[in-house]
Amino acid sequence: MKPFSTSVQSKIIIPARLASTRLPEKLLLRETGMTVLEHTFRAASRAKKPSGIIVAVDHQRIFDEVSRFGGIPMMTDPNAASGTDRVAEVSAAHPDIDIWINVQGDEPEIEGDAIDQVLDLLIENERASVATLATPIRKKSDLEDPACVKVVRSHQGGALYFSRSPIPYPRSWDDTMLEQTPPLFLQHLGIYAYRREFLQSLNQLPMSPLENTEKLEQLRFLQADHKIMVGIVPHATRGIDTRADYDAFVKRFRG
Repeated sequence: MKPFSTSVQSKIIIPARLASTRLPEKLLLRETGMTVLEHTFRAASRAKKPSGIIVAVDHQRIFDEVSRFGGIPMMTDPNAASGTDRVAEVSAAHPDIDIWINVQGDEPEIEGDAIDQVLDLLIENERASVATLATPIRKKSDLEDPACVKVVRSHQGGALYFSRSPIPYPRSWDDTMLEQTPPLFLQHLGIYAYRREFLQSLNQLPMSPLENTEKLEQLRFLQADHKIMVGIVPHATRGIDTRADYDAFVKRFRG
């Protein structure tokens, strides 16, 4: 693996699918005057360290929308199994880029500083293949929610495990556990930085038993002994999964 430094070449990639289960074609919703995808693109553009953004698309309508707002679209396999597979497909076409930062297309309030942080985390940890972020869990309902993915870290910040279950599991509950500093419970956030070499090896990693059980792709990486670094940010931005999520975003946008 080549040494990494501050001269590392990096780009943001936004995997953008037309279809969505809970909110049909959500990336093209535009009640604010801009589509969700354009909001995400503009928010990601506030990151200072990556050299640019590519939007990995699966449909001509998404391709046309990215072109309309001045982004760079790249058509990828419509049958790709996941957003990570789209990232790997784009990285194969850009051998000059060392690190790719995967930002979900439905994150219109993503913070540029978070993107820069996850990039720095991977640059600074040369033995890691992947870096990601987490935020403290301060409500018991979130800890118990299977849709809230939890992560536990080593003392050095490496991921030990991701789960939909509460981890660590308190044998004896105390509400003050939710108030600890540093935080005891962490919610995993869906932003990743990947080394290009790792992305190009993905097709050699079959689905693992842990991934199949929890339906969490990152467990495939851990079970194959790839190191994942996890940084901490103080709060999570709100993605768009449902109509209620989108309505709340529109309300915040309009002030």
